[in-house]
Amino acid sequence: MESDKIRLKIASPYREVLDVEVDEVIAPGEEGQFGVLPGHTPFLSTISVGQLIYRQGSQLRYVAVSHGYAEVEYYQVIVLLDAAELPEDIDLERAEKARQRAEGRLAGMGPEDKDYFEELAALDRAMNRIAVAKI
Repeated sequence: MESDKIRLKIASPYREVLDVEVDEVIAPGEEGQFGVLPGHTPFLSTISVGQLIYRQGSQLRYVAVSHGYAEVEYYQVIVLLDAAELPEDIDLERAEKARQRAEGRLAGMGPEDKDYFEELAALDRAMNRIAVAKI
């Protein structure tokens, strides 16, 4: 069955975040961004913290995503993530506080500290949520 659209499904352990027909998907893979158009060759990929972008017509829409997996099929992309938030669902004040907390904790740490990389990851997630909320 050929189509000029892709079904994009995004879910986290807590809820289905999105289920829409789109023209294109651009996702942050662990080895760099990848794009998917209708009829794409099937593959599996890991997803890293970043912005998943999807296009509907000429309109680009953004989703703040955390780690997970994407399954690409010819006319469907299923993305299962630790966390995913649409811009309208992001509490900007909460994200700013998370950024400040992580920056404060990192100020007195170095790579030799056991929690250093966890705090870097928390800062990355907060900055990503802030960026998507401001789009």
